[in-house]
Amino acid sequence: MAGWPRERESMKLTIDKREIEANDGETVLQAARRHGIDIPHFCYHDKLSISGSCRICLVKVNNLPKLQPACNLVATPNMVVDTEVEQVQKARENVLQFLLVNHPVDCGICDKAGECRLQDYQHRYGPAVSHSREPKQHKRKLHDLSERITLDNERCVLCSRCVRFTREISKSNALGIVERGNHAFVETVESRPFDDPYSDNVIELCPVGALLSRDFLYQCRVWFLQPVRSTCTGCARGCSIKVWRRMNVRRPHAPGLEESERAYRVSVFENPDVNGPWLCNQGFDQHHWMARPRLAQARIAGTPSTTAQALARARELFAAARRPAVLVSSHASNEELDALQALLGPRVTAYLHTDRQPAPGEVVEDDLLIRADKNPNRAGVVARFGERPYDAHAGHDLVLAWGEIEGPLPFGAVNWIHLTPFGTPDSTPAAVALPISTTWERAGSFTNFQGKRGTFLPVFTKAAHVSHATDVFRSLAS
Repeated sequence: MAGWPRERESMKLTIDKREIEANDGETVLQAARRHGIDIPHFCYHDKLSISGSCRICLVKVNNLPKLQPACNLVATPNMVVDTEVEQVQKARENVLQFLLVNHPVDCGICDKAGECRLQDYQHRYGPAVSHSREPKQHKRKLHDLSERITLDNERCVLCSRCVRFTREISKSNALGIVERGNHAFVETVESRPFDDPYSDNVIELCPVGALLSRDFLYQCRVWFLQPVRSTCTGCARGCSIKVWRRMNVRRPHAPGLEESERAYRVSVFENPDVNGPWLCNQGFDQHHWMARPRLAQARIAGTPSTTAQALARARELFAAARRPAVLVSSHASNEELDALQALLGPRVTAYLHTDRQPAPGEVVEDDLLIRADKNPNRAGVVARFGERPYDAHAGHDLVLAWGEIEGPLPFGAVNWIHLTPFGTPDSTPAAVALPISTTWERAGSFTNFQGKRGTFLPVFTKAAHVSHATDVFRSLAS
């Protein structure tokens, strides 16, 4: 019927003697990737425009005299494609030879080693001996584009991924390629600092070791690290991330020392429903956010105590209270909220607690990922307890303050119990202060502003003096 959207048609084609199905308008590379067929590529990215500049994805197509770039070749019915014949292998070898003409080949000191496509393809397709006899064209090495990113122009293969990202995704137009031919290199526009709030994505996009994080530079080899899936707590978007921690290894020169309690970096866990393959800089900084000072010990009226003593005192206060209230943390997981509702819900009046407000100079909101609400699970709290702010005139004689508190206390001289993962003794002048676990010390889920759930797994094991919030609720209910 005229006016109705036409269903996307599909077609059959053959790649390496294997018949697969491709959608109408899909390229050979896209169809191959969707069916698990590996065609090497540098410049192609499924969220960026097609450049076709690296030529490593050349394939042989029936009835065509020349090799074709798979990234820019639209699939047609009954097409026959070969990706591993001798002609293709020789072409890849030649492409790699040209890419390595001016490359420093310094894998031994490069942070990208172990994750580098150029390294992988050279081992797989590259020539055993270089044919180049001319001196290399030297360019700037470890040139700082900003306080966050450094650029090694000698390692750059000019795939233009970073340039296309700033033009098409972040819209900052901060990067470009200047000069031509053998002298071309990536540079910031007018040599300005690369201060894009999404700038760290170009580090993830770079297929080689050209764009590097100054924060992670020379910190650890990637094969010593283990990624753990988590959810960013920076705002209500709830982007999916990977937290990279050192695996449990013992160092010979320091017997008994384990390096597993430190997060070295954060990267994107691609989630098409939430953040796609992108993450803002604040998300990449989550390992610094989680490394803030912790409340090291339970306290009773400002005096250090054991966790057992603090829990006993909290039970006494809760049992004696006639009208207790709870400020419900918007950084709490859905599972913790359910536990609070089941264990203490009938006894307490619940109020929404906004743990964090935008910091000075912080990007408040934009059209890509960043949300004005800097709390990951406000939607989960509102769904269970409503959106009521604390009422100081409601006659509460005890407040269970769950989460971080910024600014003056909203409940005046009323007795309060503080459950917080972060802080110092001076920041929690409560009747009872109990250190609780962070997001990286437990498993759970958040509900973002769109109603979509993001899960997270424990990255570290919590310390013995730290309690889970659910255990505190269970103790108070007893």
